Amino acid sequence: MEKLKRIQEDCAKKVVQRDDFDRLELVGGIDLTFENVKQNPTRAWASLVVVRLVDLRVVYQKVVEGLVDFPYVPTFLAFRELPLILKLYQEAELKPDVFFVDGQGVAHPRGCGIASHFGVETNSVSVGVAKTRLFGYYKEPEGKRGSYSYLTYKGAVVGVALRTKDYSEPVFVSVGHRISLKTAIELVLKTSLYRVPEPTRLAHNLLQRVRKSP
Repeated sequence: MEKLKRIQEDCAKKVVQRDDFDRLELVGGIDLTFENVKQNPTRAWASLVVVRLVDLRVVYQKVVEGLVDFPYVPTFLAFRELPLILKLYQEAELKPDVFFVDGQGVAHPRGCGIASHFGVETNSVSVGVAKTRLFGYYKEPEGKRGSYSYLTYKGAVVGVALRTKDYSEPVFVSVGHRISLKTAIELVLKTSLYRVPEPTRLAHNLLQRVRKSP
């Protein structure tokens, strides 16, 4: 695992935590699911759904299938899921201006969760949007949509716990790559009709339909 830790530490040094893009018109959500999460190797599917920021209308979607053979190890999720996500990225005919990844960005013990790893690997603008906290400490934000509290570790801000819907559980937003935390928060709120932002919610729903189809 020491070699993998070094890879993550090197990745963290390359992460750009400022707005580094010309436009933000298309937002893509990436999700991944397994045929049997406890089995290794197992079949898996990764999906990309791209929406227009102006009206959240879906303009593109893609699913790829593959075999995942890296075991689940906490804080090393990218090594399990990233190969299939990179295949999805390479085969996608439309690349959005920013990718939301279901997972962590810099809110990670070594500063490089799957959203950052993906962003650095592809040089894409990326945001980590996770349903659970992995790293850092926070106070529960106020109940209203748009409220947030900082995720911190040793005095440094690594992300936010963001309320995207009144009195629902927060989501955990962190910089992936080439974006500021402020802009990441704004984008997640702009794209959230429910608790989970539309790009990743729709990517998740697409995978559920694919898995159920014969």
